[in-house]
Amino acid sequence: MATTKQVAERPKLILLFSGKRKSGKDYLTDIIHQRIGKDKCTIIRLSGPIKKYWAETKSILFDELLSDGQLKEQYRKEMIDWSDSIRFNDPGYFCQKSVEMYDPMHLKDIWIISDARRKTDIAWFRSNFKNVKTIRIIATECTRKDRGWKYTQGIDDMTSECDLDDISDWHWVIQNDEDIASQHTVNKIVSYSLSV
Repeated sequence: MATTKQVAERPKLILLFSGKRKSGKDYLTDIIHQRIGKDKCTIIRLSGPIKKYWAETKSILFDELLSDGQLKEQYRKEMIDWSDSIRFNDPGYFCQKSVEMYDPMHLKDIWIISDARRKTDIAWFRSNFKNVKTIRIIATECTRKDRGWKYTQGIDDMTSECDLDDISDWHWVIQNDEDIASQHTVNKIVSYSLSV
């Protein structure tokens, strides 16, 4: 069992990932999570509390909204609009709720934030924790289309997809079009994480 001091010192590292739809965020964060080890880290999905609420109010399966399926796309615009109305009054609301949902006792040394989408997400973690490393996952439109992405007005031109486009000071950028190219950066991230 963790001591109070150990809990206060956690997490030791936050890996905060961002990327467009179908850039491969879930795929890469799952790989990094497995390589670091489930005993040492956890994935925190900022969309988790949003999808949980939506599943409960719409009487649909939570896991279906977490998946890459059509159901998530069907409700995406409504979930964005609803969550933006909450963020208007409290920009860090879903950051806090996601921490409470996935690691409320701060038992893991490393948190992988799999889906940061706004400057306020980054600001919240930086203002509340030490050692926050930001990672941008990018993929060409051609690759994203091959993965099932289709430009949707009212979604792909919204803050949830574009707010972080003008940031250039990422700690790491993963070009996620080919496994070989992305693996080099993934190896660096894993190596750094295991050293903390």
